[in-house]
Amino acid sequence: MPTIDIEKTRQAWTNLKQILFIPRNESEYEQLVIMLDNLIDEIGENENNPLASLMEILGILIKNYEQENVPEL
Repeated sequence: MPTIDIEKTRQAWTNLKQILFIPRNESEYEQLVIMLDNLIDEIGENENNPLASLMEILGILIKNYEQENVPEL
């Protein structure tokens, strides 16, 4: 298993933390939904795109928020 370089991870996280986070309120949830919509518009169904896994992660974060905070119809 590869060793994790904490300093490289810290630098990368500094750039990512504004777009990849656990939503704690409606505003943050909406930010993630907008980001996911933009990614879908950009890369569509292309699973080979380098950002496809980011789309999947955002989808999971959005789904988890909805399950905990949005009442079922």
